[in-house]
Amino acid sequence: MSDYILSCCSTADLSEEHFEKREIHFIPFHFMINDVMYDDDLGKSIALDDFYQRMANGAETKTSQVNADEFIEYFRTFLKEGKDILHLTLSSGISGVYNSACIARDALEEEFPDRKIYVVDSLAASSGYGLLMDELADKRDAGMDIDTLHQWTTEHLLSLNHWFFSGDLTFYIKGGRVSKTAGTIGNMLNICPLLNVNNEGKLIVSDKIRTKRKAIKEIVARMEENARDGLSYNGKVYISQSACYEDAKAVADLIESKFPNLDGKVEINNIGTTIGSHTGPGTVALFFWGKEREL
Repeated sequence: MSDYILSCCSTADLSEEHFEKREIHFIPFHFMINDVMYDDDLGKSIALDDFYQRMANGAETKTSQVNADEFIEYFRTFLKEGKDILHLTLSSGISGVYNSACIARDALEEEFPDRKIYVVDSLAASSGYGLLMDELADKRDAGMDIDTLHQWTTEHLLSLNHWFFSGDLTFYIKGGRVSKTAGTIGNMLNICPLLNVNNEGKLIVSDKIRTKRKAIKEIVARMEENARDGLSYNGKVYISQSACYEDAKAVADLIESKFPNLDGKVEINNIGTTIGSHTGPGTVALFFWGKEREL
């Protein structure tokens, strides 16, 4: 039994079963839809299909990150059990939650001076963040101690690649994740933009592609170009999607046909309510280990 726990935010967009199986703890963000507040609890409060249908029908959504007091209460539970903590937050490039977790850590270090509390900015989002947590769980289960795992994490964050495409940038614009100018032009020209996450953990537009069919081919081409060992890549691949499973499946099938040495099948997850409040329906995101991200 490990003497430390692995922890993240609900925005890692894995299923509850996945979190439980890998013994990864999580703390939920919050979201509001039509002025009613809910926890981002992996689709329990509102089924994700229903959530995205409400968005498509014009419902207004807002999100709220975990605050310092919530982190203090959450961390304290494990510290009282004599456990050290390695917690990774959603990317600081899209959220201020890293600062909240650091405030909580600093407060609790005085209360529990014999415990270790590591807080790391994942520079990742959605199931890319989840893929990172899954890798850390592998290393924990192989016997890596918390100090070594913390060091490994900080050294390898930028090797996790994120690629997205979306047929509609409306919600990216609303959430400020894509500039109004770039997003509006993309929508006007019926462009399916390809986005990625840079080394600051921010979403950026990488390319402008005319059709979804071409976007599916291009996102896989980016994996061919950037994956560790190219077509010989033997790691895991995660995809997350917002109410567009068939598009995600098309990407997964193409990857499995091109990369014969994958570690298992491509895993398709749902984009949860926090990230989904900013993407809206129609986004497919691809995650794998590869070349270090740049600006």
